[in-house]
Amino acid sequence: MWLALALCLSPAFAQSASPGNAQNTSATAPAKKSPAPSAGTSASTKPSDAEIAAAKAQGKVWVNLDTKIYHKSGRWYGKTKNGQFMTEAEAKAAGYKASHSN
Repeated sequence: MWLALALCLSPAFAQSASPGNAQNTSATAPAKKSPAPSAGTSASTKPSDAEIAAAKAQGKVWVNLDTKIYHKSGRWYGKTKNGQFMTEAEAKAAGYKASHSN
């Protein structure tokens, strides 16, 4: 019951349910852009050992997207749940801080 009420009160539902609405309602709000993953990994999947080795060979850092900390090496390099590889310059420009263990 609450779900039906919530759907009826939703602005997107109200727009699409109104009579004579011939406009495309799919462009209601722009989607948020997350940083583009590099070295073949995304924030939703953990990198393989081969991807970690390749990123390390390229001098990339592992950015923990949750804590805003990047790792150049160590136990958390490529191992946190929500992260990605990028260059150290990209990490600094995006506001990430180096871990204390680097």
